[in-house]
Amino acid sequence: MSRAGTEEPLPVVLVGARGHGHWHLANIRRLAGQGRVRLAGVCDLTPLTADELDGLGPVAQSDDFETLLAVTDARIAVLCTPIPTHADLALTAARRGVHLLVEKPPAPSYAEYRRMADGIAAAGVACNIGFQSLGSHALTAVRDLVREGVIGEPAGIGAAGAWVRDEAYFRRAPWAGRRRLHGADVLDGVLTNPLAHAVATALALDGSTAAEDVADVQTELFRAHAIESDDTSCVRVTTAHGSRVTVAATLCAETAAEPYVVVHGTRGRLTFWYKQDRVLVQRTGHDPEETVHGRTDLLENLADHLTRGTPLCVPPAATGAFMRVLDAIRRAPDPVALEPDAWHTATTADGSALRRVVPGIDGLVAAAADTLSLYSELGAAWALPEEARAR
Repeated sequence: MSRAGTEEPLPVVLVGARGHGHWHLANIRRLAGQGRVRLAGVCDLTPLTADELDGLGPVAQSDDFETLLAVTDARIAVLCTPIPTHADLALTAARRGVHLLVEKPPAPSYAEYRRMADGIAAAGVACNIGFQSLGSHALTAVRDLVREGVIGEPAGIGAAGAWVRDEAYFRRAPWAGRRRLHGADVLDGVLTNPLAHAVATALALDGSTAAEDVADVQTELFRAHAIESDDTSCVRVTTAHGSRVTVAATLCAETAAEPYVVVHGTRGRLTFWYKQDRVLVQRTGHDPEETVHGRTDLLENLADHLTRGTPLCVPPAATGAFMRVLDAIRRAPDPVALEPDAWHTATTADGSALRRVVPGIDGLVAAAADTLSLYSELGAAWALPEEARAR
């Protein structure tokens, strides 16, 4: 192992450079500027242009992943590909001794996740799963505050995500908005992909990250858009130690808002806006206190693990509980299509695209996080059983 500051840059292959892959490309460029990594190869059906690779040096490109790994001698592969491809690609890399950063969700089923995680462990390679929010230093700060009794006894955790996505979002790829494609699981739903961070972060703050930490999962899955998967859903997880974690989310919000996780206590609450690394403490007899925290980048953390022995932030085992929730959503009945009177069409803020809005959903999402209730328990007419709606 080289001394800190003298390591050779680690060669990285980026698999899936379009769409969200552009974020990973920018992050690799940032770390390359620090001498931590170098982009050795790009695997994509559509090669990147010279302009997109400007300043990154010679970069091999191929749509054949295994060949690319061989010719680049890659140490790390960053996988930003369709959800159903993660396991096979990760195992291909692992067999060659290549370490991994795998985008979330790690797999479209618990069985596929287990196959991938077990293969990675058997190969002896390191892997981070791309829940970037779990690299936030706010997680430690919130856990410390809870342990110190700042908000009294813990009384459950809620999470809320109210996002806006236009109809084109669900046409961004053949697998977009699908539960299955060509007989294979996809699980591109609001809680399992775009707002999966809300689920994973809430579970992490509860200390329930392993698969065995999940005792029961209740699901309510709905869709306003003409898709197969869900765009407006909630889950309530009962953990092995008896706590409750409720997550409510939508892609049909009236107004887009920052997603957050709230830890309830008998004498106050802690709210964590996980994209901003921002924490608000509200407790009896004290003024509100707000802090902003740093964040450890997961690719940088993986590089530090390989060169300096730093512990991984999000190894596969740390996402077992999330995958139990995903699998409960996979096994649940298909999402209920909302009746046309439960949503309306609007335009995006710039007027350039159409989107669907569920009136009142912003308040319902917040209320679910506040009360740890499901949509049906909050009285949403469209969430009630059919026989109750008919009364």
